[in-house]
Amino acid sequence: MRPVRGKRIVAILAAGGLSLAAAACGDAPEETPSGSGASTAAAYKACMVTDTGGIDDKSFNASAWAGLQAAKEAQSSVDPKYVASTAEADYEPNLRQFVTQKCNFILSVGGLMGGATEKVAKENPSQQFGIVDSAIPGVTNVFPMQFATEQAAFLAGYLAAGFSKSGKVATYGGLKIKPVTVFMDGFADGVAHYNKVKGKNVAVLGWDKAKQNGTFAENFGDQNKGKSITNTFVAQGADVVMPVAGGTGLGTADVAKASNGKVSVIWVDQDGCKSAEQYCGVFLTTVVKNITDAVEQAVVDGATGKPLAATPGYLGTLENNGVSIAPYHEFESKVDPALKAEIDKLKADIIAGTVKVESANAPK
Repeated sequence: MRPVRGKRIVAILAAGGLSLAAAACGDAPEETPSGSGASTAAAYKACMVTDTGGIDDKSFNASAWAGLQAAKEAQSSVDPKYVASTAEADYEPNLRQFVTQKCNFILSVGGLMGGATEKVAKENPSQQFGIVDSAIPGVTNVFPMQFATEQAAFLAGYLAAGFSKSGKVATYGGLKIKPVTVFMDGFADGVAHYNKVKGKNVAVLGWDKAKQNGTFAENFGDQNKGKSITNTFVAQGADVVMPVAGGTGLGTADVAKASNGKVSVIWVDQDGCKSAEQYCGVFLTTVVKNITDAVEQAVVDGATGKPLAATPGYLGTLENNGVSIAPYHEFESKVDPALKAEIDKLKADIIAGTVKVESANAPK
């Protein structure tokens, strides 16, 4: 996996925004007409089905779509399309319509789509599928893209504990599923590591790793629910909050923005200062899941005839830059230099294996 190409990805995200606006109702971008001279190569149809968070969730659906746009820029034969799911019942018919359209590569975005993807893939063994945040054992025509987000979230938890003035930080999820709770596990463990190293007692609200129990919004698109949960955390004393809830988390950003600096947010998936820049002033950092590069590479490989092996698939880690924490942006001068150095050392120790980060929810 190539390292993140920051400037180019930002440009692609910006250009993709035009496509998102045009495709707000889920319409796919038009195919290049045959004989137009745009490309002499046969079109490689890369077709994406979003989960219920929608294409412009400022999170993992948007990241995956940016990956398709990046693949088109890298390989002109790539013809990207998407359809947005508004309910879980949409997953299977949306996948089937792309099979009917003879897409070369069909991407399912999100672990919630695992069951539908497995069913449709088994029925169409010659069709190439891919899935983000899941793996389907024994199904060889589904390329899994998974991420060791517990590693980057560990860094974020340590940072949150070190940055907090109140001694209380918080996290909550959209749904209680492994691609969400793995973030929460890493975050809680990072806080615990800070407490152990520093002899402190920073508390984590919203998640008990040992009991695997915590706070969930039960959706990925309800900003009012995000506000309500966050206001409860703030009333309990939390001053750093990490929502793992897609668009629901924008409600957390709203609360932080209204707090006049008293509350900070750790975003997830895409660097929040790029995907939701209106809230950059409250984003301490982001636990980045580099879906964009993973999707781009898979699609480019497919378009150039390289095989996509279901085993082992792709696993993003701190070592291969598949996961990371984003720059501190507007918090650059607010985070103590000693804490930044500790985070850098901790990242190196995790990569070296001298600090172990473990989660039962991590991809196997």
